[in-house]
Amino acid sequence: MTTVYLIRHGETDWNMQGRWQGHVDVPLNEIGYRQARLLANRLARDGVRFEAIYSSDLARAYQTAWEIGTVLKVPVQLLPALREIDTGRWSGLTTDEVRTQFPDEWEQIMQGHDLPRGGGETIAALQRRVVMAVEAMVAQHRGHTLAFVTHGGCIRALLAHAENLTGSVFGNYPHIGNTSVSILEIGYKHWRVKLLNDMRHLEVEHEPSLVSTPPDDAELPTAEQ
Repeated sequence: MTTVYLIRHGETDWNMQGRWQGHVDVPLNEIGYRQARLLANRLARDGVRFEAIYSSDLARAYQTAWEIGTVLKVPVQLLPALREIDTGRWSGLTTDEVRTQFPDEWEQIMQGHDLPRGGGETIAALQRRVVMAVEAMVAQHRGHTLAFVTHGGCIRALLAHAENLTGSVFGNYPHIGNTSVSILEIGYKHWRVKLLNDMRHLEVEHEPSLVSTPPDDAELPTAEQ
C-alpha cells in the first residue's frame, strides 16, 4: 500500500471574498501562511516522513508545500496536473456574479449537467487529470508515503474516485478546508479513504479565523472557490 496525503493549500484573499480562483495564480494571505506553518509543525510532531512532496504549480499550493517541505526537509516537486479546475470566464467572480452573468450555464450545472465551467474545464476532465497524475507518481513510489499539495476541487475529485464516483458527483464530500489533510491508501487495484478533511492543527488554536468556513454553495458539484 502507498499512503497518500492530500493537502489543500492555505487561505487566499479570494477564498475570503468567495471568488472562483481556478487557474488564476492567487497567493496565500497572512492567515494562509500561518495555516501552512501550523500544518508543517503538526506533521513534524507526528513524525510523518514523506518520500516526496508534489505540488500544484499555482502559488497558493506551492507556498503551502514549501512551508511543509522546509520543516520536514523534503524538496517540493511541481506537478502542473495538480492545478485546480479551469473555471474560464468564471475566474475572479463571486458565485452571485456567476449566477447573474451566466444564468443558463449555472442552471444546467445545478441540474447535474457537467459543462465546462466558464468555458474552461468539466468536472470529469478534472477528475481524469488528477487521478492520472496521482497514479503516475504512486507507481514511482510504491509502498511509501507521499504528499500532494493541491486544491479543493482536485481533492474532492480524488476522494470521489476512491469511492468509485465519477463525473460531477461530489455531493457526498464536505467542503475541503484550507490546509486540511485527507489520507488515501492506494494499492494496485483499489483506493481507500483513511482520513477525511482533518484540520486539528488549526482547531487546537481556538481561533475561528484560522478554520475556513464553507461557501454558501459548498455542496454544488464543482470545485471549491
